[in-house]
Amino acid sequence: MRDPNNPCLFCTPRSVTRRNALAYCARDSFPVSPGHSLIMPFRHCASFFELSPEEVAACMALVGHERQALDDEFMPDGYNVGVNVGGAGGQSVLHVHIHLIPRYVGDHPKPQGGIRQILPWKAEYPRGGAPPEETEGVPLVGSGPDSHGGQSHGVGSH
Repeated sequence: MRDPNNPCLFCTPRSVTRRNALAYCARDSFPVSPGHSLIMPFRHCASFFELSPEEVAACMALVGHERQALDDEFMPDGYNVGVNVGGAGGQSVLHVHIHLIPRYVGDHPKPQGGIRQILPWKAEYPRGGAPPEETEGVPLVGSGPDSHGGQSHGVGSH
């Protein structure tokens, strides 16, 4: 079996579906579903958290462009977007790659919980959001209007 890290599998772009100055996209060689795509920076970097802000923006721009192409080609019913970081996080190729996985009605008997299915016993949880007392007084992080006293929007309120 070939070691995907020696040489790095993603340092030489292959089967590129789209690209920009800092990143590229290709279909996964072992797709979870039709259209499963990977978005990778050109620069070799193992951890998503070590990417520059420009690389993150370039990768996320490709996520959006590839999603549109997948919508047109495969018409999926939903998506999972994820990054595995480190061995405990399931990363096997030590070059950052973002999974864009089209999902289809019926592809899983119980899709509720989505990415939480990584730990199946944690996939089901009560709905309704965190009680107000768990979020009051928590500082807002970032540079947008919500971080300077603007109206806050909770998770899922959009």
